[in-house]
Amino acid sequence: MKQLLILSGKGGTGKTTVAGAFVRLSAAKACADCDVDAPNLHLIINRVNNPDITAYFGLPKAIIDETMCSLCGQCRLHCRFGAISPDFKVDPFACEGCAVCGEVCPTKAISMVPAEAGKRMLYSGKEGVFSTAELYTGSGTSGKLVTEVKRRMTESAPEDADFAVVDGSPGIGCPVIASLSGADMVLIVAEPSVSGISDMERILKTAGFFQVKTAVCVNKADVSLSNTKKIESFCRENSIPLVGKIPYDPAAVEAVNRGLTVADVDCPAGLAVKSVFWNTMDLLYS
Repeated sequence: MKQLLILSGKGGTGKTTVAGAFVRLSAAKACADCDVDAPNLHLIINRVNNPDITAYFGLPKAIIDETMCSLCGQCRLHCRFGAISPDFKVDPFACEGCAVCGEVCPTKAISMVPAEAGKRMLYSGKEGVFSTAELYTGSGTSGKLVTEVKRRMTESAPEDADFAVVDGSPGIGCPVIASLSGADMVLIVAEPSVSGISDMERILKTAGFFQVKTAVCVNKADVSLSNTKKIESFCRENSIPLVGKIPYDPAAVEAVNRGLTVADVDCPAGLAVKSVFWNTMDLLYS
């Protein structure tokens, strides 16, 4: 099953808008939202009802048994995260699960217990499968959760699913690294701004490190024609395929607010994203 991963160097570029359109245009029977800090692809591809929800457990957290604690203070002295209060209570948001406190406790009053760090959702139906997850506030191991999201998508996909769209996280952090695993191609949605260009270059470098085929499209391309030209020049000079430019279009914003993809409406952005889609497919299968 071919996996197309859609990324952006920064938030707000329109990555999820493009991903939603690709899901609709390809009729993909497998898709995933790996932006576990703020997943919202399900809102525009209408996957909102009756998911199979399972708990996700990240790093364990420390628990102090007050009946065994001698109040020696060794745990507080050695905790590098300041997670243990003067009255020997563990702050679960500050605890990083390193277990040093338990190692230095002379009475063995501290144990490490599983801590629920998020939830995984799997939507199944006639459209296929859609896998996503939500990481809870203050929880870590986002890369591990992204790996779980992709695993559930792959294992639950119908036998005839030969193509998957994966909406990744913005930036170049752990969730992005995890989402790159298994990807056959990365489409980077770039924004024609100074920060957008800088972040595009960073995500291209990251994808290049993993030797994944890449392409770029420019969203809201007419907002700054000079910066769009800079993106075009960068791609040309570095032999990176530029698969299209999508104009800023109020109709696209209205479509998303109505729970539709931009490919569902007849507008300039909708026509442009269809061209981006077919150019991307040609590259993916070439």
